[in-house]
Amino acid sequence: MSDQARRGKGVLPALVLSVLAFSLVQTSVVPILPTLQKDLNVAGSGITWLMTANLLSAAVFTPLLARIGDLRGRKPVLVIAIAGVLAGGILGGIGGSFQLLLVARVLAGTGGAILPLAVAVVRDELPREKVTGGVALISASLGVGSGLGLVATGAVVQHFDYQAVFWMGAVLAAVAFALVLLLVPHDPVTAEGKADPAGALLLAGWLSAFLIAVSQGNDWGWASGRTLGLFALAAVTLAVWVAVERRVASPLVDIAMLAKPTIAVTNTAAVLVGFAMYGAFLLMSDFTQTPKAVGYGFGASVLASGWMLFPSAVGSFAAGLGGATLIRRRGPRLPLVLGGAATAAALALLVAVHGSPLDVVLASGLLGVGVGMAYAAMPAYINASVPVEQSGIANGMNAVLRTVGGAVGTAVIGAVLTADVKPVAPGVTLPTIDAYNHSLILAAALAVLAAAVPFLVKAPAMTMTSTPIVEQDSEAVRPELAAAKA
Repeated sequence: MSDQARRGKGVLPALVLSVLAFSLVQTSVVPILPTLQKDLNVAGSGITWLMTANLLSAAVFTPLLARIGDLRGRKPVLVIAIAGVLAGGILGGIGGSFQLLLVARVLAGTGGAILPLAVAVVRDELPREKVTGGVALISASLGVGSGLGLVATGAVVQHFDYQAVFWMGAVLAAVAFALVLLLVPHDPVTAEGKADPAGALLLAGWLSAFLIAVSQGNDWGWASGRTLGLFALAAVTLAVWVAVERRVASPLVDIAMLAKPTIAVTNTAAVLVGFAMYGAFLLMSDFTQTPKAVGYGFGASVLASGWMLFPSAVGSFAAGLGGATLIRRRGPRLPLVLGGAATAAALALLVAVHGSPLDVVLASGLLGVGVGMAYAAMPAYINASVPVEQSGIANGMNAVLRTVGGAVGTAVIGAVLTADVKPVAPGVTLPTIDAYNHSLILAAALAVLAAAVPFLVKAPAMTMTSTPIVEQDSEAVRPELAAAKA
């Protein structure tokens, strides 16, 4: 066994568990929002800030920490990102007030940087022939963790209070933290450059303005002054950010890199798949928990609803493994196309048949396959298009755009659902079945677009060792990397 293979032996499990911990923590709060609203005596519009704050934090910290990892080494920054998830879990476990939980969710958002940092570590540490499979498995772990989070939360709240959900995430994060410290080697290579505080602040500014407007648009009104003002602020700040990043010597994000056709297409697919995935989880969770007396739904408990969505986790894991094989043999285009198509098929299936829990189970599994396949392909596109020293920030921006797509998806689908309701009790309204079908059709259409956009660019070339060309040449380009690993 080579030195590189020996060093990389324990790396992948530690990285997979780290991604699982973050994705589980991110989604575990969703099923208990009604419980938190009641226990903490918070208005319905206010409690959604527990999701909004986490999305904002992840969107801001992901590119920032990914870039610092490129510049100063991936392991120490990865440790910081996991520590944020751990601290958020502990603080949420202490609980007691809405303000405390809000801070906990912001801290947990630092975990958004785990995925791009983990992908960069895999490129650095695993043998060349293992990189594609490792990256695909790590990416698929996002979907696995999301599915597990829904089921685990349902099981926990049946026997304990909401604080136990946060402690569950803290325990998983603590194990991941320890494994990363013990098993992930220190990265001996750092890219040239320095911090870009202006770029970081401007990026945080336009992302925050945009995501707050999207997340609160349903409550404030899409034509309200606050919503339109934030969208305008986001547009202006985005333009300034692009101008600044084009001029500084060492930008946080290389705009020319984002403009590469392959990167642009992959990021577009990330937004579309993020919209479809987050939107589908919202739709299926709400639908299954709707009382049967309404004329649809199954009146499922949080736990039962979670089990119906659990096949998505199994499908994501299987698709991650299958996607890696397809990438090695055919390149990343086919799995990205199949991923978008399978996601669209899952949503279309629910439009056609939704009369029994089995229909949701089948659609959930197919959704997991689609999302897992697409998520496995995206890093392969990116890694084939950027040098190793830009791997963290390139994958970081892709992760941010998945988050943006998810935020837009939940907001838009929430607007569709609330626009077509019927009264079910005095003062109580619920979406009609047509509202659900229209939402599913919209998400399916965007998933079809995600399957189509890969044809806009030529698929990256792969070597006989199943590694992208740019990756094969990385050690020749960076002789200090080869020397450090020798």
